[in-house]
Amino acid sequence: MTIARALLSVADKTGVVDLARGLVGTGCEIISTGGTAAALREAAVPVTALDTVTGFPEILGGRVKTLHPSVHGGLLAVRGDARHTAELARHGIRPIDLVAVTLYPFEAALARGSDERTLIEEIDIGGVTLLRAAAKNFHDVVVLSDPAQYAPALDEIRRTGTVAPEMRRRLAQEAFARTAVYDRTIGGWLGVDSTAAGRQAAGAAPAEADRPFPARLSLAFEKVQDLRYGENPHQRGAFYREGGGADALAPGVAGARQIAGKELSYNNIYDLDAALELVREFGETAAVVVKHGIPCGVAIAGTLRDAYLRARDGDPVSAFGGIVALNRPVDRAAADAINETFLEAVIAPGFAEDAAALLARKKAVRLLETGALGPAGPTGGVDWRRVRGGLLVQDRDALDLVEADLRTVTSRAPTDAEWRDLRFAWTVCRHVRSNAIVFARDRQVVGVGAGQPNRVESVRIAGRVAGDRARGACMTSEAFFPFADGVEAAAAAGITAVMQPGGSKRDPEVIATAEAAGMAMVTTGIRHFRH
Repeated sequence: MTIARALLSVADKTGVVDLARGLVGTGCEIISTGGTAAALREAAVPVTALDTVTGFPEILGGRVKTLHPSVHGGLLAVRGDARHTAELARHGIRPIDLVAVTLYPFEAALARGSDERTLIEEIDIGGVTLLRAAAKNFHDVVVLSDPAQYAPALDEIRRTGTVAPEMRRRLAQEAFARTAVYDRTIGGWLGVDSTAAGRQAAGAAPAEADRPFPARLSLAFEKVQDLRYGENPHQRGAFYREGGGADALAPGVAGARQIAGKELSYNNIYDLDAALELVREFGETAAVVVKHGIPCGVAIAGTLRDAYLRARDGDPVSAFGGIVALNRPVDRAAADAINETFLEAVIAPGFAEDAAALLARKKAVRLLETGALGPAGPTGGVDWRRVRGGLLVQDRDALDLVEADLRTVTSRAPTDAEWRDLRFAWTVCRHVRSNAIVFARDRQVVGVGAGQPNRVESVRIAGRVAGDRARGACMTSEAFFPFADGVEAAAAAGITAVMQPGGSKRDPEVIATAEAAGMAMVTTGIRHFRH
């Protein structure tokens, strides 16, 4: 079926002149609206104004222009259906064979922090309707929803006069995917979907944070890239970016810019996110090293170089081939230190020019910059986890220590230095897989026990990693001790102070064990399971 008539109405003018000029070269008539028609006329491309087709001008400041039977009748009529053909003839409507639409930039306006009035005006109605109408009738109409589609479609039209059925179907699928992401972003801003933080970031009233999870949860993501494979070479993999909401707007791995290194892998992206989420919690200069999703090195220091070296040296064996996240731009001194160890990737707010040049000499290491991370501390939002046939959804674990709930349960209270290490280790512990144990000394992680089916084994692992550095260190546990054996193992390693939620029926026994060892013990009343 020849492409004889096309409607172009684009907010993003990228490539539209070349598309229109190419279509005219094949004998296609171009119909267009307001700004798009003006751009085509300026480029000397023949164009028919839409209001000459509809016989009706744009109204309400452009809010209504394409919503007309002469447009949608031409799009939705089934070619070869005698009744449709007769009806078009009766009303003087001609078919439209191709539609190119890019939607009003609602997502960009939301990312800029635009006010409600501006955002409402960036909600596209006619464009979404055009895309859906054309996509519904994909057997007869070609629908282009992204400038990247223009050249392949135009090439096929030039060669064959039309677009093959397989491409039409794929273009229709992409159009519906585009409108789904667009609608989900708007719905998220309006507070229809899941994130209280997103609603507040977008200017909703604080009371909106109390809204329950919706009866229907719509998730929409846009593909960033295909990956070489998933967790293992026999698994396919791809990386998608969330279409809207607080997480989509916040600096993170999905929006980071890769400035050097090999293509990111599935596991790289997972570990980069884990490292960045932890390092962004610290207001002071900090560094995090992650290996297989678990923090193996975390430290605070006066300079970024020293923070990195202290994080790396917390567990230098595990740091080899790890992922590093930093909460300050990387300078040359930090880059010199980072360059000493083989790493998979480094993510930071930015890189000084000489630092980036030095690190980029190692072709294997990926460098990503996020821009400013924003205020320190845990961030809200929601998490979800796939199960076969369903989805688990919960608020993100963003509850920090509540000072009023801290209780010293032993006769000895922590010293000032121990309090600093306990608070530091507690922050790290929230990001470690259960059963989670963290040893810290002078705000440097010296041992981590994670992912074990029992807590005492996590303590033993942390103790083995720490070695002599455990003597005088502090320990945190993200959940209570069901038996005293974990505290006994900590005492044997040399731990002097412990922070844990409390709440076990054996708390008296656990506390008595700490008391007998001369430890200080603090309970938080907060549990932080992370399975």
